[in-house]
Amino acid sequence: MKADSFPEQEMLESAVSLPLLPRTVEWAKINSGTTNLDGLATVAGLLADAFSVLPGETSLIDPAPVEAVRADGTADQVQRGQHLVTSVRPEAPVRLLLTGHMDTVFAADHPFQQIVELESGILNGPGLADMKGGLSVMLGALQLLEQSEYASRIGYDVMINSDEEVGSGSSASRIKRLAKGKTAALTYEPALPDGTLAGERGGSGNFSIIFTGKSAHAGRNPDEGRNALIAAADMALRLKALHRDGLSVNPAKIDGGGPNNAVPDHAILRVNFRPKSLEDQALAQCALDQIVKEIAKLHDLSVHCHGSFGRPPKPIDPQAERLFGLVKQCGAELGLDINWRGTGGVCDGNNIAACGIPVVDTMGVRGGAIHSSDEFLITESLVERTQLSALTIMRIAEKGGL
Repeated sequence: MKADSFPEQEMLESAVSLPLLPRTVEWAKINSGTTNLDGLATVAGLLADAFSVLPGETSLIDPAPVEAVRADGTADQVQRGQHLVTSVRPEAPVRLLLTGHMDTVFAADHPFQQIVELESGILNGPGLADMKGGLSVMLGALQLLEQSEYASRIGYDVMINSDEEVGSGSSASRIKRLAKGKTAALTYEPALPDGTLAGERGGSGNFSIIFTGKSAHAGRNPDEGRNALIAAADMALRLKALHRDGLSVNPAKIDGGGPNNAVPDHAILRVNFRPKSLEDQALAQCALDQIVKEIAKLHDLSVHCHGSFGRPPKPIDPQAERLFGLVKQCGAELGLDINWRGTGGVCDGNNIAACGIPVVDTMGVRGGAIHSSDEFLITESLVERTQLSALTIMRIAEKGGL
């Protein structure tokens, strides 16, 4: 921490006494891949106990229904884990939203399950950075806030969802409701190893495009068939041709096909779009709609498009600039040089920004190699980032806004 003193310094230094690392490790030792409902339930229970130290009400909320397209083309309900919501001082004139996620990308049968020390101060393990460490930082910052003179001036809602890694389908609507009327939001995705924050973000859209053709014998009457696999491949090529600066298009998988002697009557194309701006997103949606019509007509079969742009692009508007500036100022008081840059990744910060609420979405720990078995956490950043969040929240409370 910076040598020059400031009013909150002594109180912020008490962060070293919080169990930031032990609870991070405890939570990360439990597999909570998005589809591991038992693991998620265990972690949710631990989080509920941990966040119950805060004043207010902590609840586990059932997820909203989520529909997914199976490989056979049928739509089915997918079960997600419960989400944690904590509400403190809902009557306060200044209120914040703090969000994070308890799920990881590592399934229950994934080989990456252990936590090991790579070297002094660096731990390797599933979810340490993304984002069990971030959840510990969030709670730590709120614990410091509640010890301060500023606590009575500010209220907040905490939302920790169980499905962020797969697009927040069962939690996006609740995040949107919680964002309403908030002064600002902080999300606890990991920062880069050097502490750099994510600034503007592109958006993301995931689609499953279902092709229903007509089966026929490949030798006797092939021309009577309508080949769904060929239609899917044709569409994949046309969509990839949309790829340009400002719009990444990734046809990722085709489900379908069958015996060599039969014309396939069923296929599903899975595709991801990454628009950099709302204009790019609108153009992509328009092009997708047009190509669907063209493919259906040309191949004389049915084409149904399932999905949406679930993560809108996140620009940095003037309000967001003020929030980033405040975080940078608080970092300077703590002896930290806080910077940010654009990224192609997406998170719940995209959805919060789309509600018109300024958000900094990488307030978590410093770490890296997330979504891989090389994921690591820089342990000293737990205290550092807890202090940064706490001071940021206190400054908002002190000023009565941004």
